[in-house]
Amino acid sequence: MTDSSSPEVVTGSGTFRGRDDGRVAVWKGLRFAEPPVGERRWRAPVAASPGAGVVEAVAFGPAAPQPLNPVIFLGDGIARDEDCLFLNVWAPSGAVGLPVMVWVHGGAYALGSASQPLYDGAALATSGDVVVVTLNYRLGALGFLDLTSFGDSFDSNLALRDVLLGLEWVRDNIAGFGGDPSAVTLFGESAGGGMVCALLAAPAAAGLFARAIVQSSPATSIYGTTRSRAVAQRFLTAVRASVDEVRELPVDAIVAASTLVYDAVPSEEPGTLAFAPTVDGAVLPEHPITVLREGRGHPVPLVIGTNRDEATLFKFMKSPLIPITEEKITAMLRQLAEESPGTVLPTREQLSGAYEGVRQRMLGLGVARDIGFRMPTVWLTEGHSAIAPTWLYRFDHATPMLRLIGIGAAHATELPYTWGNFGASKKDFTFRLGGRRAALEISRRLMGRWTAFAHGDPPGDDWPAYGDDRATLVIERHDRVEPDLDGALRKGWGDQVLSFS
Repeated sequence: MTDSSSPEVVTGSGTFRGRDDGRVAVWKGLRFAEPPVGERRWRAPVAASPGAGVVEAVAFGPAAPQPLNPVIFLGDGIARDEDCLFLNVWAPSGAVGLPVMVWVHGGAYALGSASQPLYDGAALATSGDVVVVTLNYRLGALGFLDLTSFGDSFDSNLALRDVLLGLEWVRDNIAGFGGDPSAVTLFGESAGGGMVCALLAAPAAAGLFARAIVQSSPATSIYGTTRSRAVAQRFLTAVRASVDEVRELPVDAIVAASTLVYDAVPSEEPGTLAFAPTVDGAVLPEHPITVLREGRGHPVPLVIGTNRDEATLFKFMKSPLIPITEEKITAMLRQLAEESPGTVLPTREQLSGAYEGVRQRMLGLGVARDIGFRMPTVWLTEGHSAIAPTWLYRFDHATPMLRLIGIGAAHATELPYTWGNFGASKKDFTFRLGGRRAALEISRRLMGRWTAFAHGDPPGDDWPAYGDDRATLVIERHDRVEPDLDGALRKGWGDQVLSFS
């Protein structure tokens, strides 16, 4: 170290100088892979060569190329560039041998960044005595397009490979930042949660993390090669280029074509995404939901859950990603039946008990929430709890403002509580009608649960692991444990996993 405010860390990847305010040290923009550009576009990432001299690690690296989105604030002055494979580290000042929490951000596999102010790791690191890592991965077509059917000069599951390489970097280097590489908790939300689920079933991830936390994962939104080839062909048509030309295209053209495909696929095929991990026979030999449902994933302790009102965010944003209307839901179920003739879909009579008392105008939101998020989580929990301690939750809290506008405990509303960062968005209106004091207390408890789990403890003495009574923690102003909270849903939807191929 040079002085207390500019700590230097010497690792096999180079020497990095960060900043330390006496409470928390932070290193930003640490390169973990060579730039995935030129001939490396659509290829597996390559570990970064050790840097020469001292790297000033005081600024975030660029975010992955993506369209601008008014809901996702990447951070002041954050560029978007293909050279985006960077990570960031927060550690309590003087940290030695602390558990590590590695965050995989969400954003529908097409948006977001490790640099978002929401994911500033200072509060989580200091409140829970952990080292926090946030990392970027390639997004949209650059991260999830599968061009392997067009030749062996392409690789599949690029974004998953990016995260795997980031985890390898953590294994090899995090001790220099005060972390314990044998005590890594991998956690993520939404698409990030989907990535964590995929890695729980990926052979290459064995030994790279010791625990996992999955928040609001679209666990069944992972597809086979037939669908991935169709999306690839649709992308080539949209970008107006042959497969031999795509590496020469300007990145803006790729993002524009990605956006067209991203919007079109769920509109035409309700319930499916254009970009998501692929069952490629390499990184993912089988569908993760099948592996996890059958209790064959990596046997690491798991915390997993969803939010009570997941789908309201998609309605509020007028997003096509989740089918909400009866027409779209009917089309989704019809397509499921056509793709998998042996699938037994629930009847209206079976589902009536699951949604007893739900007003008709809210029924579509309930079905969308459960087929997209809650039931995949329950199916996964049933399987994984047979091989490792598993804790199931549902986040129910909403501020008065979010209740008033009809969003409630929507998708992603738990994130400020997870990180202890409220007001990270410049347009945050969450507390216009009050509720901040209660939110801060819930956040304190939630961060305490997550970091206790990272330390190897149960996530709270009041929260039993999932077992015969199917105990579920309901996170609210006053947390409570409910036995078999999802009993009516399980009875209505059944035990058969419903997913597209």
